Amino acid sequence: MPRPRVSEQRRRQILEAAAEVIVERGLSDTRIADVARRIGTSAGLVLYYFKSKDELLGEALAYTDQLFYDEVSARSSADPRSRLRDLIESSCSASPLSGGMEMWALWLDLWTRARHDKQLAKERRVLDRRFRKEISDIVREGQATGQFAMVEPNVFALTLASLIDGLAIQVVLKDPDVSRKRMLDLCLEIASRELNCQL
Repeated sequence: MPRPRVSEQRRRQILEAAAEVIVERGLSDTRIADVARRIGTSAGLVLYYFKSKDELLGEALAYTDQLFYDEVSARSSADPRSRLRDLIESSCSASPLSGGMEMWALWLDLWTRARHDKQLAKERRVLDRRFRKEISDIVREGQATGQFAMVEPNVFALTLASLIDGLAIQVVLKDPDVSRKRMLDLCLEIASRELNCQL
């Protein structure tokens, strides 16, 4: 018998709670009971809708990812240069759930678990491709209006996304040489140089 769909409000509550608890404790130290306690429900109810911690991690990351795009879209202009700068700034600073760079901890857990979990590996690919596509689409628009140099958009997107990911890991691990500001400055500097424009 199929499980009934969780109400959208309850689903958001569970996913937000899961994201917050995983960021605070890490996935390995997070129990379903911790997530349930955060929203005042039972572990059994959470497991009724999400079969495992790994499933909850994947869905929590997809949920926060959508919030990220909604937030960037809401404040971005139509100008490709401004849109790319907004995307980079948002990636290097605050998250929609007010977790700041700590939200990258979800990605660290996902990357680790995806090595051994086919479903999480698939979800990781979807999320990464979406981010790279967002970048490459902006670059194509900027090239069409003459604002950006004629780089290969997909290669640029892969390079920039990898730079953001790598620097974010250093920030989350509190590397003294890589502050949030340093991360942002490097990403803007390299993107500006590659696209031959000032972001």
